[in-house]
Amino acid sequence: MSAGLPHPHGWIILDKPHGLGSTQAVAAVKRNLRAAGYGKVKVGHGGTLDPLAQGVLPIALGEATKLAGRMLDASKTYEFTVQFGEETSTLDAEGEVVSTSDRRPPMAAVAAVLEHFTGEIEQVPPAYSALKVDGKRAYDLARAGEDVKLKSRVVTIHSLEPASTYEGAELPDSTFSLSVGRPDPFNPTGPLEMADSVTLVANVSKGTYIRSLARDISYALGTVGHVTFLRRIKAGPFTEGQAISLDRLNEIGKGAPLEDVILPVEAGLDDIPALTLRSDTVEAVRQGRVLTGLPQADGLYLAKHNDVPVALMEVSGGTAKVVRGFNIPDVAE
Repeated sequence: MSAGLPHPHGWIILDKPHGLGSTQAVAAVKRNLRAAGYGKVKVGHGGTLDPLAQGVLPIALGEATKLAGRMLDASKTYEFTVQFGEETSTLDAEGEVVSTSDRRPPMAAVAAVLEHFTGEIEQVPPAYSALKVDGKRAYDLARAGEDVKLKSRVVTIHSLEPASTYEGAELPDSTFSLSVGRPDPFNPTGPLEMADSVTLVANVSKGTYIRSLARDISYALGTVGHVTFLRRIKAGPFTEGQAISLDRLNEIGKGAPLEDVILPVEAGLDDIPALTLRSDTVEAVRQGRVLTGLPQADGLYLAKHNDVPVALMEVSGGTAKVVRGFNIPDVAE
């Protein structure tokens, strides 16, 4: 490595701009690290974000890449805008209009329908997605003009609510009757204020497609719609308040201190308790050996020595086994 800089381990949380792919974002991190003199660093991202989407993209460096899989499985939170009246082939603003409707739902209907999309739901992914059909990407087949049929899947919507209450005004309670568990958005006795669009915030499980969610909400409201704005505001434990701009990332390549933007490896494990290792046990753990006679309750722990992550360990019945080891130098040794 040039400049003798040690390999970095940790997370860069990028506020990914619109139009940049996740793979391109990883390449930008690698390029800036090389320019800063860190040489060849292992880099990976913690969950793909479509080029048309923006927001929180966790990028793992060095030993943090061993946790990228956990990040892929973590829940994510999105803010998104549904424009009613037009459905597109891609379910976002890039596609061709394939269906239109003059109907606009009353705001009360929008508020009332959200609870029916909370919890475990079934959704059909968009034809323009990276899922594979007979070994080929669905979006490649769709672009080639093929009729792509994807199977429905069960996903979990942990929460779904309006991003704002329409510039501070409280949403009215629904006055609509329920039919097959859903509000009738065309009850003439309801509020007359109609919504051309709505901005929502959803906390969702892995595998959830926000574009499909927007499509299905539109259908439930008796109209059609598509996503015009999509921003990820949280990915696992990482929030947009921790994210840096692409411009700030590029400053790293020009000599700005990496330590000002990198988060430690354990930042991706904020829900896991620590297990402090003694000097006489740390080497055993690094060799993958089992620890016995521990007083800790059963569960997953982050084993540390001198505040340096050594391993993820699973404790069961007072015995701890290594789940994933980290090769991070202990500065105190």
